[in-house]
Amino acid sequence: MRHVMEMVGNARVVVENGKVVEVSEPEIKWCSLFEKARGIKEITPEKIKENMEFRIEKFGLFTPNRLLDDFEDFVGFGASETMMSGLEHGIIDASVSVCDGAGTVITANPSLVQGMGARMSGLVETSPIPETIQKIKDRDGMVLDEKTAVIDSLAGAKKAAELGYQKIAVTTTNAKTAAAIRNFEKETDGASFVIIGVHTTGLSGEDSKTMAENADIITLCASRCLRDVTPLLQVGTSVPLIALTQAGKELLLERAKYVNASLLVNTMPLPYLPEQKQPR
Repeated sequence: MRHVMEMVGNARVVVENGKVVEVSEPEIKWCSLFEKARGIKEITPEKIKENMEFRIEKFGLFTPNRLLDDFEDFVGFGASETMMSGLEHGIIDASVSVCDGAGTVITANPSLVQGMGARMSGLVETSPIPETIQKIKDRDGMVLDEKTAVIDSLAGAKKAAELGYQKIAVTTTNAKTAAAIRNFEKETDGASFVIIGVHTTGLSGEDSKTMAENADIITLCASRCLRDVTPLLQVGTSVPLIALTQAGKELLLERAKYVNASLLVNTMPLPYLPEQKQPR
């Protein structure tokens, strides 16, 4: 069973049979999110391996012991947290996202969305784990392809529309896929998509432009190019989420209602990116 995820500094981590077998050099040396959450002051392959082993042991990632319930919000504003709140309060009626051991998953269950996504980074490749797939099905999730655990946001979006969902949030790491989903939206009979661009570290200038033209919400991660985009709304300052459309703005504002912390709402030129908080 082979699984590949890009995580913590955008390093490529390979897990086979529940063991970390490969960790590449990270592209990012420091991220305020991981210093705050895990005390990592310098991102190294050793720290990345430790973090992946922590996720495997505590949450069962890439194993039959995968936990999908009782996840606290990892961050106030994240892709899974935002979709969870949107599902809970009717802003969207389905989500298309990914889970290790299952690949692309369609669901209307907000707790499942958070259970899958709370500890998930940039999933590149995964193998089917029958126990994980069954847990997802038991929680009203539909796995796009149970035999291959394929990661395909466009196919997931098409399947969600085929199932009759009308307001669908879709995560994607790929700018061309975001454009393809937006083009498919024009062919549907009333279905609309809130496209959320995720895991955008290192996105090229051209791909950043394509993502910004088609996505409703983007996690800026460590993308220099996307930090030049002017949003309608920004949440967070170190690893911000930005809304580029009214639909994205409404979804992020809905999430803001349920963040368990004090919030400042203010008008100002965006993006707002304090230098000392940016990934290095």
